[in-house]
Amino acid sequence: MLELFHQLITALLSIVNQMGYLGILIGMTIESSFIPFPSELILIPAGVLVAQGKMAVGIVFVLAVLGSLLGALINYILALFLGRTIIDALVGKYGKIFFINSDNLKKADRFFASYGDLTTFTGRLIPVIRQLISLPAGFARMNLFKFCFYTSLGAGLWSLILIYTGYFFGNNSAWIESNLKFISWIVLLFVLIFLITYMLLKRRKTNRLL
Repeated sequence: MLELFHQLITALLSIVNQMGYLGILIGMTIESSFIPFPSELILIPAGVLVAQGKMAVGIVFVLAVLGSLLGALINYILALFLGRTIIDALVGKYGKIFFINSDNLKKADRFFASYGDLTTFTGRLIPVIRQLISLPAGFARMNLFKFCFYTSLGAGLWSLILIYTGYFFGNNSAWIESNLKFISWIVLLFVLIFLITYMLLKRRKTNRLL
């Protein structure tokens, strides 16, 4: 089953690469929904093409964000209308195919409940959580405008990181391969610092009101 899944991902990636700009939109939509399609394999090569003058960075960025938002909306709408019980049943039955389990959903729920709207922004920067964070937003019936705004903000930041990684280091694939995890850890550190700062400021404001 896993081998079949990897073959599907490889086939999808080949199609995306052949479709150019449209491929970026479709690929990022898939990546942002239930299927854990790696955005690095889409946007880093796109950044290389930008450096070569074959693509425009503005168009790549807009399509990446739009695709991420469309994929996130798929999960949001599913959670909003199907409800948690049905989603849990689907994940329990098919989750292994997409590397998702009930523990992942519970973590996303707790993360969302703890930090509210901010979670939608920071969640887009965290592996695994990135695809799942739209679900608790849908369960909680988060305001659609806020959901779209924070999703686009987080997806935009992540997209820029990947596009410019390809732009500046695209000719050194070995460097990208060996340092991509390091880049992810730097992003996670940024998210952690951002959240801690936010919580401290929020607590200080609460204490002042008391």
